[in-house]
Amino acid sequence: MKGYKLFTPKKVGAIEVRNRVVMSPMTRSRAIGNVPNELMAEYYKQRSGAGLIITEGTSPSPNGLGYARIPGIFSKPQVEGWKKTTSVIHKSGGKIFVQLMHTGRISHPLNMPDGAQVLAPSAVKAAGQMWTDSKKLQDFPVPKEMTAEDLLHTKVEYVTAAKNALDAGFDGVELHGANGYLLEQFLSPVSNIRKDDYGGSIENRCRFVIEVVSAVAETIGKGRTGIRLSPYGVASDMPHYPEIEATYKYLSEQLNKLGIAYIHIADHSATGGSIVPIEIKKLMRTIFKNIIILSGGYNKERAEADIQSGLCDLVAFGRPFINNPDLVERLKNKWPLSQNLKMDLFYTADEKGYTDYPFYKAINNEENKEIATDSKI
Repeated sequence: MKGYKLFTPKKVGAIEVRNRVVMSPMTRSRAIGNVPNELMAEYYKQRSGAGLIITEGTSPSPNGLGYARIPGIFSKPQVEGWKKTTSVIHKSGGKIFVQLMHTGRISHPLNMPDGAQVLAPSAVKAAGQMWTDSKKLQDFPVPKEMTAEDLLHTKVEYVTAAKNALDAGFDGVELHGANGYLLEQFLSPVSNIRKDDYGGSIENRCRFVIEVVSAVAETIGKGRTGIRLSPYGVASDMPHYPEIEATYKYLSEQLNKLGIAYIHIADHSATGGSIVPIEIKKLMRTIFKNIIILSGGYNKERAEADIQSGLCDLVAFGRPFINNPDLVERLKNKWPLSQNLKMDLFYTADEKGYTDYPFYKAINNEENKEIATDSKI
């Protein structure tokens, strides 16, 4: 489309994407036994028109498997399972990052294998409940405060998972530092009440996140490393605190020094979450010199405006990709978007509400067939 930057290529770290539409990471709970499968490969293949796909949250370790039926990337079967997805995306000319998501305290033992532990910066229980397939909704447990050994072990798990990601054919990894999961739990003085070098001051609370990002970037390359952040987000019982802006200012400065590929800023206000002030987006944009991805309730016009203004370089779309597998084509050709979103099937286990949403061309072809048939009568 003439004049639209949204549909033009862009270099993102070590890769080049063919357009600036990103498919947001969205948990879909189809990984039976926590192993990626053919159904998941088909789901991502259908959405391969995106310039960059970021997978659903994928655990770097057994301890990070907080939700029912989420995938991991810490075992050989999981790596082999993910190859089915990466190969079909690359055949279509797309690019794909895996999102490494350790859920920390947002977990339940019934969703984890034997021997795994619910870990967090501090033994601070999250308000709310977690779905388990065996006993339905259960209260979050009190997590175990991570020891020095746990911290080291978890960093190693992130690094190993990042290596596994490249072995599985991914173009890079996005570290999930948003939505109240483990990395964000370290950032907040509400969930992190440690008294050692990983708690207290802003510098200390950011330390674990920076160490993980640095270790991953050193292992797989800074051009293949990104991070998702959600300043002012309240998902997973993360109340606001006075030093939010100062925390993300410092963190952005440190991430800029590391030179990673991108920061992905999540804004959940379109679905009822807190508004992320435009001022903090502008602040992070000013500080961080590489790619900024913005997400949260975008349409084509707003996405284009934010790219043209320089507020971001790419825009991530979430829910519209669920019921519009051909979202990029629809946006580019001004085709109407489907409004038939089956929210009750977001986290079920089969193809319904997952790979059975029709493509616009398929709908039109079917309608044309009906018109042709009617004209013969």
